[in-house]
Amino acid sequence: MKASIKWVEDVMFLAESESGHVVAIDGPPSSGGRNVGVRPMEMVLMGMGGCTSFDVMMMLKKARQQVTDCVAQLDAERSDEIPSVFTKIHIHFIVTGKALKETQVKRAINLSADKYCSASIMLGKGGVEITHDYEIVEAE
Repeated sequence: MKASIKWVEDVMFLAESESGHVVAIDGPPSSGGRNVGVRPMEMVLMGMGGCTSFDVMMMLKKARQQVTDCVAQLDAERSDEIPSVFTKIHIHFIVTGKALKETQVKRAINLSADKYCSASIMLGKGGVEITHDYEIVEAE
């Protein structure tokens, strides 16, 4: 996997993935930025959320669960010291669907956390305390 980061100006960069997708990275005005892109650590958190959400949805589809929506809300804490690394991340899944089986939802989330989500596992091995929970909402 490859990526490139191109400086634009001040503290703004354009990150391009190997697959050709571009994301703007920028800092707050207090750091010389214009606040027109995500912060690097926000991108790490969003990447982890996307990774685990991808896993959960793939497993629920494979289990023939009728999911109509899935939202992963991530809440992270960072160290006050430099480097300001993540110390804790909590993921709250809201899975909506028709007649979803709780055992399948719980299994998908646990398998993602323990076996499949490379981002979560990498951060966890780096000392980040990662927790998760879920709620199931019946679709109308």
